[in-house]
Amino acid sequence: MADNFNFELVSPERLLLSEQVIDVVIPATEGEMTVMANHAPTMTTIKPGVVKVHSASGKKQDYVVFGGFADILPTGCTLLAESAIPVEDLNQDELTRRINAAKAELEDAEHHEHKSRLEHFIMELTHLSGTIQKD
Repeated sequence: MADNFNFELVSPERLLLSEQVIDVVIPATEGEMTVMANHAPTMTTIKPGVVKVHSASGKKQDYVVFGGFADILPTGCTLLAESAIPVEDLNQDELTRRINAAKAELEDAEHHEHKSRLEHFIMELTHLSGTIQKD
């Protein structure tokens, strides 16, 4: 049986989750990562996507995050999200609102680097929107 470790999911608004887990799948910017106990120390940025949590109690929970970063240690993982909500609380209107806000910001962006980041963010949100609709 796999070892358990402490996982915390924190957004600026609140602590969404703090419990012992078996594993967590996080949407790192370089690709999805599965974090388990005794993971090598790592820090990574997070892109918009779904965090999949497998609790030590056997419960599975999914959360939508809109960016942030994760601090992974052998004894635990803390994901500091820019914004996060349980998947079941997310509606398509919220995703559409976020996509439209990013598109409006893109129209006013002056610097190429900022435009590029916004285009990438819009692409990730659009992909997330398609993923959530299928589930």
